[in-house]
Amino acid sequence: MSGLRIPVDGPDGSGTAHATNILAPNASPMTLDGTNTWILGRGESVLVVDPGPDDEAHLRRVAGHLGERRVAAILLTHGHRDHSGGAARFGELVGAPVRALDPRHRLGDEGLGDGDVLTVDGLEVRVVGTPGHSFDSLCFWLSQDRAMLTGDTILGRGTTVIASDGNLADYLRSLDKLRSSAETLEAAALLPGHGPVLPDPIGAIDGYIAHRRRRLDQIRQAVRDGARDAGEIVEMIYADVDRSLWPAARASVAAQLDYLKNL
Repeated sequence: MSGLRIPVDGPDGSGTAHATNILAPNASPMTLDGTNTWILGRGESVLVVDPGPDDEAHLRRVAGHLGERRVAAILLTHGHRDHSGGAARFGELVGAPVRALDPRHRLGDEGLGDGDVLTVDGLEVRVVGTPGHSFDSLCFWLSQDRAMLTGDTILGRGTTVIASDGNLADYLRSLDKLRSSAETLEAAALLPGHGPVLPDPIGAIDGYIAHRRRRLDQIRQAVRDGARDAGEIVEMIYADVDRSLWPAARASVAAQLDYLKNL
């Protein structure tokens, strides 16, 4: 694989030999620097992953970056608005279908699911089903670069929230699946939906798995110490976290409580 392009001033323009990031201007505590829109391919036809929010200036910037190249398809890692909100509009701008696991986010007749393989100008992209953060989360394996696009399943910084349409048991299985794939495929990079490129895939995934185990242990202890609900648990174990993130933390704790109840 060619060397990673990881500029020191942020994720915009980072990537691998066949993947380039165009950063959406929607930075926030939840989206980090913003949503990473990925352009895949160096030939006359490309794929675009996660056009991002419904931001006309960003969508036109992505289209302008393409020049004369044709967009064969727009792919969604999942349907959350910071990834999919601009997909239909971008499809109109570039004349391309939108493919997603959830039919509600498609533009055109073709969906997207685990095991699907897309080829554009010799570039192969394999779809990997990774439910958990959301029910419809997908990752994309870029075989030529030995890189996995991870959407919100693994972020470039911090950890992923289990959203209201997600499931922790599914998420833990997806992490195990990615860990096994990263080892078997000798992955060289993770290209997240937010934050910088991760050049140590196994280390990053192992860190995520260890974090989840620690959090589950902390929640068990908090319950033993008398915490009665997700809000009280957040106050106990997220005391050092910015309070603006506590609503997301409560959602994640609720998902973990549900998981523990079903063990």
